[in-house]
Amino acid sequence: MYQALYRKWRPRTFEDVVGQEHITETLRRQVAQGRLSHAYLFTGTRGTGKTTCAKILAKAVNCEHPEDGDPCGRCPACVGIDNGSLLDVLELDAASNNGVDQVRALRDEAVYSPASVKYRVYIVDEVHMLSISAFNALLKILEEPPAHLIFILATTELHKVPATILSRCQRFTFKRIMPADIEKRLRYVAEQEGMALTEDAAGMLARLSDGALRDGLSLLDQCGASGGAIDSARVLEVLGLAGNFQTAELMGQLLRRDARDALLTLDRLYSGGKDVGALLGELSTLTRDLLVRMTAPEGGAALLSGGYDNSLMDSLSQGVSPTRLLFMASLLQSVSAALPFSPNRRTDAELCLLRLCDESLCGDVTALAARLARLEEGGVVAAPAPAPRVQKPAPARKERPPVKEDLPPWEEEGRPPLPEAPPENLPLGQSEPEGPPPYGEPAEPVHAVKPDAPRPQKAADSGLWAGLVEKYKNQLASMPMFWYMLDDADGTLEDGTMVVRCGDELTMETLNCPEVVQVIQKVTEEAVGEPIAVRFLLDDGSARPVDKLEELIRQGSKFDTFTVKP
Repeated sequence: MYQALYRKWRPRTFEDVVGQEHITETLRRQVAQGRLSHAYLFTGTRGTGKTTCAKILAKAVNCEHPEDGDPCGRCPACVGIDNGSLLDVLELDAASNNGVDQVRALRDEAVYSPASVKYRVYIVDEVHMLSISAFNALLKILEEPPAHLIFILATTELHKVPATILSRCQRFTFKRIMPADIEKRLRYVAEQEGMALTEDAAGMLARLSDGALRDGLSLLDQCGASGGAIDSARVLEVLGLAGNFQTAELMGQLLRRDARDALLTLDRLYSGGKDVGALLGELSTLTRDLLVRMTAPEGGAALLSGGYDNSLMDSLSQGVSPTRLLFMASLLQSVSAALPFSPNRRTDAELCLLRLCDESLCGDVTALAARLARLEEGGVVAAPAPAPRVQKPAPARKERPPVKEDLPPWEEEGRPPLPEAPPENLPLGQSEPEGPPPYGEPAEPVHAVKPDAPRPQKAADSGLWAGLVEKYKNQLASMPMFWYMLDDADGTLEDGTMVVRCGDELTMETLNCPEVVQVIQKVTEEAVGEPIAVRFLLDDGSARPVDKLEELIRQGSKFDTFTVKP
């Protein structure tokens, strides 16, 4: 009967374990010196050697002829543990035996001395799956174990093990195996099995293993089932991956913002049987490599996946900012995480590619930040000049009669008249009072500038707004709600006044605030080199209606002191 490679080539001694020297050396010294603990806890990701080291330790402590802490593999104890015939070494799967009754039965049996070996060893795999009651039942025998008993617990989720169990065990953390070590082991196994494994295919399988040697051997077993040489093309075909060349081609299209070619490439790969989840994973890996290479060009070389040469990554990095790569990596990670729960994986992958080509399609703060980064990289990009608008003649201004208040008879003669309301079409904060003010010297207007000499008449400058609108938005970077309204508005410089014409009253009311007015006034003054005022109009030429009570309050706040005649 055929035996899988990961079972056939499972290490038999500590020396055969790959990539875990910090653990195997410690265990060998403990066995050689006889300084054994009654409970061990092995933790780490899948496929890194936890159960394998547990079995090797069980053989080492019971071996009749140990060799410097390693089991000999030839004595009856080693042979019995390897073939599973020795009943004193029991391997228990906590995922299927997680009840309190199974743990109580194990506890009652553990008190008996071993029949044919020195130590009775219990290997409990996936110990985090035990219930609370089962952990409590196990706790008592861990506190006061017999001299002939050793517990070896293994788990992939350390945070689920109670602290009372952790404090009674010697903990060993298994790290991910480096790709170079996995590649070396795969080439050795392929050579022993008579497989023609190329160097590039071994490196690709090592990277796909993600630090788990067992996964690498399983992938090698899968690729070698059809016979023949195992090269990178065979690995891509068997595993349904896109390949480095096709992934780099798709990445180049995304970086060029070529959504059409990117969707066509995805369709070609999808029609060829490629998995969209694996494709997004390869894009994420390539994006990570580009980001690491760009942010840490010297010390980050050891962190790269190694699937792409330097010339290719140099060509992809041209004209790309770290901000955009960070956005792409975050989006790819979020979409890949949600892909297993998607009803239509292809549609989600296509939407992801469209967002990668155009960040503004995301519609969130990340998209706005990416847009600002693009503007900062390329400088201020002037918007296209707006089409000429047909200006309608402004309606004739009607003079309003002064408002007369009903005052008591004793105050009608002694109170000075209130100032008249300013005309409607004046800029915000500017008024034209006739004669001296009745209550003292007025303060300077907020937005109007008082020139020293009469300004000469100038023709209206209609192209200035298009060149300054991006600067307005840059000054209002913390308030993106004004950006779209500035795009909808249009402005012309007429005789020292920036007349801003809005398409509707909501836009005019929103933009007609001190924050926006000050920005427009400051940026425009820097551009034209002279003081200007700001005025808002609707497209039909009508000005914003003036609230009488608001205008009276504003006029009254302009005076420093109030004097009342007796």
